Amino acid sequence: MNSPSPVPVANAATYPPATAEPSFQDDDLTFRACSALHGSESSEQGAPLLLVLPGGGYQMHADHEGTLVADWLSSIGLNALVVRYPLAPHRHPSGLRRVQDVLIAARTGALELDIDRTRIGVIGFSAGGHLAALASTAAGSAETSAEARVDLSILAYPVISMTNQPHTGSLTNLLGSDSTINEQQALSAETLVTAQTPPTFLWHTADDGGVPVSHSLLYASALAAHDVPFDLHVFERGEHGKGLATGLGALEAWTSLCQSWLAGHGWLPTPR
Repeated sequence: MNSPSPVPVANAATYPPATAEPSFQDDDLTFRACSALHGSESSEQGAPLLLVLPGGGYQMHADHEGTLVADWLSSIGLNALVVRYPLAPHRHPSGLRRVQDVLIAARTGALELDIDRTRIGVIGFSAGGHLAALASTAAGSAETSAEARVDLSILAYPVISMTNQPHTGSLTNLLGSDSTINEQQALSAETLVTAQTPPTFLWHTADDGGVPVSHSLLYASALAAHDVPFDLHVFERGEHGKGLATGLGALEAWTSLCQSWLAGHGWLPTPR
């Protein structure tokens, strides 16, 4: 089955094309450099970079899924850049365009970051997970440049499908209240996975009352169908939107699992 073609959203406020490259003067960007780890060393090219995309239903940015996550990534040896992408009333492709603009600026050196430009990934939570999945599958643009590629993806309780048990808040804020089934299908990330989709780490809870676990299961199934490497962790219990889940029992294990997965892909400093 062919994936649906990207569908522009008419009569919607959109993030305007940038007249200048993204800059650290922009209020929507917060950078955390990787911390030096005792007894380890990074690649001579510098540490990889992860763009951090907080959740919030495309209506707000959840603070605990932004800089706190960036601080954690820094502590394990990664660079992190929080991107507070456009929200409603801005519609698709505003958020995706902003993420791609930032990714390209980081990849080409326009942001002048001391990073490994060959390894830039995304980590997204809830609606930010949806945006991370769109960036990972290059949805919304038939002319996505090589500089805008995503090399690795981490999705935490992500919104994935806009047609199968959709998160109505994200759907309405992203596409409007009168979106068509074609528009919804075009932004259902499980239909956009290809063999070029990057390795992906996913976690969810089985009783998530905000975004059903079926979203992660659909995406994992699509990754498997295209032989894309992935790790999927479904915890039995846990409310939606818990971020790092510090102090929440079994749920907080996701960060250790993710750290091990990142190490397995060579994205963390290696012991001396």
